[in-house]
Amino acid sequence: MIIVSGFLRVDPSQRGAYLEAALDVIRAARAASGCLDFCLSADPLEEDRINIVEHWESLESVEAFRGSGPSEDQQSTITEASVTQHEIASSISLT
Repeated sequence: MIIVSGFLRVDPSQRGAYLEAALDVIRAARAASGCLDFCLSADPLEEDRINIVEHWESLESVEAFRGSGPSEDQQSTITEASVTQHEIASSISLT
């Protein structure tokens, strides 16, 4: 199981537009084989931060989807990024 988590920073005035432009990517990810969850969301405390959480069945499934990453337009909007991929051996449901 693979978890991808972290954040991006963008100009606060462009955060809404960035997230709107990402809707097709989010839909495509959620429809992709092996995707268990995929979310980009506005941070409620930091107006320039976008939180990232992805949950994949396998490394192969995330790599098949990932492709080349953000588009040039999206990349030019990002002022900082910190994203980490975790390989998980086991997990326990808390619900």
